[in-house]
Amino acid sequence: MSDQPSPTRRTSVELFAGGGGLAMAVHRAGFQPLLVNEFMRAACDTLEANGAVPRGEEETIPESGDPWPLVRGDVRDLKMGYLEGHVDLLAGGPPCQPFSLGGVGKGDEDKRNMFPEMFRAIREIQPKAVICENVRGLLRPSFLPYFDYILRELARPFEERDPAARWYEHDAILQERERNDHGEPHERYNVYKYEVNAADYGVPQVRNRVIVVAFRADLDINAELLDRCVRPTHSEAALHASIRNGSYWERHSTVPKHVRAVVEGDLPAELPIDLVDGQLPWRTLRDAIAGLDGHSEPPLPKVRWDRLDRVQYSSMPADHIGWPDARIYVGHTPNVLDRPAKTVKAGVHGVPGGESVMLTDSLLRRVDPQSGQRYRHRYMTVRETARVMTFPDSWKLSGPRGEQMRQLGNAVPVLLGHRFASAVAAVLKEAESTA
Repeated sequence: MSDQPSPTRRTSVELFAGGGGLAMAVHRAGFQPLLVNEFMRAACDTLEANGAVPRGEEETIPESGDPWPLVRGDVRDLKMGYLEGHVDLLAGGPPCQPFSLGGVGKGDEDKRNMFPEMFRAIREIQPKAVICENVRGLLRPSFLPYFDYILRELARPFEERDPAARWYEHDAILQERERNDHGEPHERYNVYKYEVNAADYGVPQVRNRVIVVAFRADLDINAELLDRCVRPTHSEAALHASIRNGSYWERHSTVPKHVRAVVEGDLPAELPIDLVDGQLPWRTLRDAIAGLDGHSEPPLPKVRWDRLDRVQYSSMPADHIGWPDARIYVGHTPNVLDRPAKTVKAGVHGVPGGESVMLTDSLLRRVDPQSGQRYRHRYMTVRETARVMTFPDSWKLSGPRGEQMRQLGNAVPVLLGHRFASAVAAVLKEAESTA
């Protein structure tokens, strides 16, 4: 084995891998994982079910084409120094619960805050680039000062925080270093922040996130190229226009007229005639179920109303299982087919309530007098949920339904991750070609 990475091989390390969304995206963008780490048992089982292999105790660098080496367990126990100089991209989404609207919002004080482990990984392996994904909750006024600190710490990860210091004390030191530009270029990173909606990148789901990309400062990278590569490709306005001009219904020719009438009646009064700036229409939940969500999968068969019984029927795709007792709660509107799905959430938020319930094309016998609801509803299946996360049908999810939904809710949509990983690859390629 060579001591240095092959010049034609891109390599990566994935922390907080979960069910594999970002790891899959990075791999599809041309990076070979040298190490994948995850703590949750069911998520590790999913990674192994899809080809990852336990690394074992031996710290070896895989050859080109080898399976993903998986280390199960707490990232705080993970040693990564043997990979120094071999890693192009470090990727990961530290657990979002400390900063999520659905969590208790303890932020820096939450023991699940794993940003310090991302910075430790950077110090140990010194990757050329970093991708970090997290919730928009980091931009809330109560968390924004801490998020700014995270960005400064990412820019200067070798300025280690004293364990006895509070974060704002360390932040003051970082700001002083920033003013005086102390530090070697190979120990500093240029940091770029993007507030994104996954629907703007072809994901059939409204999912607002923050993605941070960083490049080592000794690399002469083209920031304008990065911005071009991560520019949104889809828009809500283009979806509205496609519904109004009929091109959306050409793709879904079997939709009942009464459904079309409701959808068109909900459109804004004024719409653009053509696609906006060449952008494509947002993909919808109906697109995902029909296999038009960017993966060219076959249409998912309808779930029969008499089969909402937790049974995996041999005639149905894996995990396309009907679930009983779906209800719509006050304040939790259901998913509708002709818009992107609502944000897929992890934990208990991903099962009850409107978040994982969908209205169908099937009319109720009578309109609900309280809500005005006209259509029957049911829970989305795990397979439908995986599709709105742009996981391919071939990706196997391990564990019971709740664990599968948790993995999906915690994941990075594959198409979104692929867009950013491909951008990093393009920027690194240009930087190396001009070096």
